[in-house]
Amino acid sequence: MGRILLRCLPFLFAALLAACATGPRDYTNPVLHADYSDPDVIRVGDTYYLVSSSFNNAPGLPLLQSPDLVNWTLVGHALPQLVPAEVYATPQHGKGVWAPCLRYHDGKFWIFYPDPDVGIYVMTASAFAGPWSAPHLLVAGKGLIDPTPLWDDDGQAYLLHAWAKSRAGFSNVLTLRRMAPDASRLLDDKGTVIINGDKLPKYTTLEGPKFYKRDGYYYIFAPAGGVESGWQSVFRSRRIDGPYEDRIVLEQGRSAVNGPHQGAWVQTPQGEDWFIHFQDKRAYGRVVHLQPMVWRDGWPLIGQDVGGAAGQPVLRYRLPVSGKAAAAPPTSDEFNGASLGLQWQWNANWQPSWYALGDGRLRLYGQPRTTNLWDVPSLLLQKLPAETFTVDTRLDAAGLAEAGVAGLVMYGADYAWLGTRRSDGKTQLALVSCYKADARCHEQQEAGVELPSPQVWLRIQVIAGGVTQFSYSVDGRQYTPIGAQFTARMGRWVGAQMGLFSAGNGGHADFDYFRVTP
Repeated sequence: MGRILLRCLPFLFAALLAACATGPRDYTNPVLHADYSDPDVIRVGDTYYLVSSSFNNAPGLPLLQSPDLVNWTLVGHALPQLVPAEVYATPQHGKGVWAPCLRYHDGKFWIFYPDPDVGIYVMTASAFAGPWSAPHLLVAGKGLIDPTPLWDDDGQAYLLHAWAKSRAGFSNVLTLRRMAPDASRLLDDKGTVIINGDKLPKYTTLEGPKFYKRDGYYYIFAPAGGVESGWQSVFRSRRIDGPYEDRIVLEQGRSAVNGPHQGAWVQTPQGEDWFIHFQDKRAYGRVVHLQPMVWRDGWPLIGQDVGGAAGQPVLRYRLPVSGKAAAAPPTSDEFNGASLGLQWQWNANWQPSWYALGDGRLRLYGQPRTTNLWDVPSLLLQKLPAETFTVDTRLDAAGLAEAGVAGLVMYGADYAWLGTRRSDGKTQLALVSCYKADARCHEQQEAGVELPSPQVWLRIQVIAGGVTQFSYSVDGRQYTPIGAQFTARMGRWVGAQMGLFSAGNGGHADFDYFRVTP
């Protein structure tokens, strides 16, 4: 028996290696634990493409692609600067780029996106990573949001959209418009309401539609009930203008995933169906989940089958495509390249004069501010990438102007930063907080330390719930916690963000790196 076992060992070892080589067979939700809000996804060939809203951050409209709907790579942004440029030269919190729609039609990629204060824009590109055309204002009007086009089999084109009550004075309805096939203009004056949530039991905040056609039916996937506690509905009709039947197809149920809705139906080359959507996690933003989906009697059921018309979100499930390499959007940046990492976004339309790269460091030039950082456009920010993580950076503040400040910030409607302040020719370490920054509150210094030199290492450690501990080091080895823990708070329609800044009347601050670790 022993000799037989010894002869079998090489084969057993080879089988084990083969099993390991295939990689994991399951994925765990969320597939993107970052604020890629209002995701829309399509497939072209064997590749999946995702675009999300970006509100006032620039560049806007992040572009991600994946081989398997689970491992996503950030490849760029469709919108280098927000338009109108002069409006977004300063932060317009909660405004800007709302929920976009991504399509592939007539040999090119299309993005339809709304600015709730301006109207609905259209952009196109021959390659997903760009360059993208300048935004074309398809239709002007306040409160027009969540556009989704459909090119029908007879060559006619349509646009469906929702309404923002804060601008239009009403919401909870979806309006159908006739559109030129090249999306250059709309062909009617005001369109027709084809779904009225006010006439449906318990429906509130019906929005975020996605338009599809399958087996002779027109389908509208649309969320309702609000981002934190809502559900996903589907509407269907044999006629594009209705009447539409409705069904709730995904809700929280007994899962821990609140408000599972607003996303996209996508199909693999093998014909399997999947649904990608977001979950609102407050400080972490709207994180992205992937759900299995099946069709039954002409209706989709999304997530785990729990015995009714609506499924509930799955935490773990088999991969749509196995054997693909793990990937995720970038977070760390050594500042060794000729450009900033794609993960970075500014707090408003950015200026090249705000920063410089060279000699393996990022130089941020001091920009003016008023009472706090809330309305400073030159904050360099990125999304929180996980439930728990650590960020380290090394700051050289020797170039700060008098009264200038610079450092590492956890930013939202409440924010806190750890960094340096130049006062009377000396460099001081300061931990500063600002609560209700959107109400123009004044900053408060929570703690301060005299530094032996202008060089200091800064760290933030984030644990569940966005609880953040700041610490510092004067030698890069031994870190000292400073101040009480700070709880990150979301901004306006966005999660909290982390990043770097330099503020003052001139001067500059140099950062050697920005390293994110689990």
